[in-house]
Amino acid sequence: MRLGVDLGGTKIEAILMDRDGEIVERKRVATPRGDYEKTVLAIRDLVEETAGSAPRQTPVGIGIPGTVSPATGLIKNANSTWLIGKPFDTDLEAALNRPIRLANDADCFALSEAADGAGKGHASVFGVILGTGVGGGIVINSTPVTGPNAIAGEWGHNALPWPTAQELPGPICYCGKTGCIETWLSGPSLEQQATPGPLSGLSALELADAAQSGIEEAQTLIEQYAGRLARALAGVINIIDPSVIVLGGGLSAIQQLYTSVPQKWGPHVFSDTVVTELKPNRHGDSSGVRGAAWLWPESEDH
Repeated sequence: MRLGVDLGGTKIEAILMDRDGEIVERKRVATPRGDYEKTVLAIRDLVEETAGSAPRQTPVGIGIPGTVSPATGLIKNANSTWLIGKPFDTDLEAALNRPIRLANDADCFALSEAADGAGKGHASVFGVILGTGVGGGIVINSTPVTGPNAIAGEWGHNALPWPTAQELPGPICYCGKTGCIETWLSGPSLEQQATPGPLSGLSALELADAAQSGIEEAQTLIEQYAGRLARALAGVINIIDPSVIVLGGGLSAIQQLYTSVPQKWGPHVFSDTVVTELKPNRHGDSSGVRGAAWLWPESEDH
């Protein structure tokens, strides 16, 4: 049995999963936003409720919107800012009295899809989050890659490749730079690109629906988005050459991307052919918490 926890900005989800990837138990609670101590206690209580009759030594994998700094052992790069600078893994292990592993939520997404999702059977998987932010995770031979700086897969904070004159210098990113991939490809960024104008106020998915319905302004916007996504992913392909790229997050529901993006990325990939596949995720919102549970390989089950 495996226990997985997904710590999100608004909710915390925990699952108990069997060896075959079937979810035996699932529970959710609201995230105590802004309160570190209450977050630790909420995860402790949720895990105990979810664990049921699982052995006391069953380890826990936890996906977080950030990562542990190799230099300090403290949390960095977390959207849930109350975690930053805290020894979260140490405090959780003490509270839970169980072995734990922390990983970035995008790494958990990629691991879930590599284990038994859209990336199953592929030696190398790049998992993409296209939502309120833009993140990514790399899994090679069923093992997530974190890197010595714990930032592997953070493609969203590279500059958009091959920018046009109209795209320079690019929108300002919260990281302090301009023109980051995230400033072009996140859901809020896509919505901002529709403002002002007749499409103003529509959500990203409503813009995609409008494009499907034949509204010219929306079609132009989604094609521009697909072109930018193609350039951004071509840069990833040139560096890690994954067998498959799996899209997650709210914008992964835009069906046009799976045909349009591969049609557009070829000229930017340093190869005569591109056989990398682009696929939608299989597990949807459950990918993060499932990936957290998969952080403990079967050979290391307690």
